[in-house]
Amino acid sequence: MTIDTLSLTAEAAQTLLGAGEITAGELARAYADAIAERDPEIHAYLRQGDSPDGESGEGVPIAVKDCISTKGLETTAASKILAGYVPLYDATVVERCRDAGMPVLGKTNLDEFAMGSSTENSAYGPSRNPWDLDRVPGGSSGGSAAAVAGGLAPWALGSDTGGSIKQPAALCGIVGLRPTYGTVSRYGVIAFASSLDQVGPMAKTVRDCALLYEVLAGRDRNDSTTVELPEPVTIPTADSLNGVRLGVPKELNDAEGIEPGVKASVEAAITLADSLGADVEETSLPRSVEYGLACYYLIAPAEASANLSRYDGVRYGHRASEPSDLSEMYERSRWEGFGAEPRRRIMLGTYALSAGYYDAFYGQAQRVRTLIRNEHAEAFERYDALLSPTSPTVAFPLGARTADPIAMYVADLLTIPSCMAGLPGLSIPCGLSEGLPVGLQIVGPQFSENRLLQIGHALETALAFDVVPERLR
Repeated sequence: MTIDTLSLTAEAAQTLLGAGEITAGELARAYADAIAERDPEIHAYLRQGDSPDGESGEGVPIAVKDCISTKGLETTAASKILAGYVPLYDATVVERCRDAGMPVLGKTNLDEFAMGSSTENSAYGPSRNPWDLDRVPGGSSGGSAAAVAGGLAPWALGSDTGGSIKQPAALCGIVGLRPTYGTVSRYGVIAFASSLDQVGPMAKTVRDCALLYEVLAGRDRNDSTTVELPEPVTIPTADSLNGVRLGVPKELNDAEGIEPGVKASVEAAITLADSLGADVEETSLPRSVEYGLACYYLIAPAEASANLSRYDGVRYGHRASEPSDLSEMYERSRWEGFGAEPRRRIMLGTYALSAGYYDAFYGQAQRVRTLIRNEHAEAFERYDALLSPTSPTVAFPLGARTADPIAMYVADLLTIPSCMAGLPGLSIPCGLSEGLPVGLQIVGPQFSENRLLQIGHALETALAFDVVPERLR
């Protein structure tokens, strides 16, 4: 049978495999053919993975973001400083996918060390949005989002620090889940900001995200920050929202810079939630939105400064040739290996951690983070979930923000507050603006993934959004 990778969901692929209508080899080859046909213009992948012969797994194949370690397969975090680095082990999330029978299709592109919102910071060139090749796919998990949206993978692993799963999912018209911090192992994931980084699923549907999250989640003895889930992952079936209490934070829905088309699509989705039986009312998160962005851009760079200090040319990664002494080797290796955005964040983070400034910047940001966490906790005493746009805009043109770091940082304005609080968030496509996808963000309290997935599935069913990019239909 002909396999249409553009419309095929992971769940449907599982059904076909289980019924014997297709083989794992045929499925993997269909994706390999799609990659060969469409990826030269999308550039979702940095390199191919397992051979598409069905011998590496009997399940549905998966794409893996290139900051997640894969045994025997180069892992660079899209940085020249790690060019040629081949891990000796799989990250726990990859190991769990392989144990579930999933072959790795390949490693997807990202902003270098996951630092960015457009995948333009990659040392190996930008990825492009399958809906419009002149637009960005978002970031930093832009390659994973573009692979799923472009029919180059049924689902993918992304990572999220301040919005790097939800924002590219929104811009590419797919579903992305950032889980509660600690529910998914970070072992084997190249660190950006350790108190914020979280791996999560990206897929065409909410049910696909739930199926993949079920594989990924749970305690890992190699990561002391992980916890057991308080309840098993359930695959959503609900088609109503009766009794669900939904808050609409005015600061997240009326923030400066939200495009009119984005606002209209999200408001229509909120009205739809009301018609499905939800109790919807306006609420407020004043401190979270006012201080979230500034708080994030002190804490995340500070942690990045510490984490990236290990790339010094000594043990692995790029080393400058013929340095005159050790200091020059450090300096040149890091200057030659890191791109502009990691350098910027390392310098910002180092300054925030330096003697005399630590308490005024990093220490104060941590106190503000506690305020953000507490403000969300107060909201969830009244609501089951909060609704807002995922991104203030639809996918913006390639190159439009590369000369203005602040404009790029603002792309994550709406996703950062909940990330700072360690909360789970789901982005689902809720409409089009200018012919490009708009994302609806659904945020819940810690460990509320099952509730978020149920809400997302009910809305997704009613919205009936066609995830296949119009350009490829």
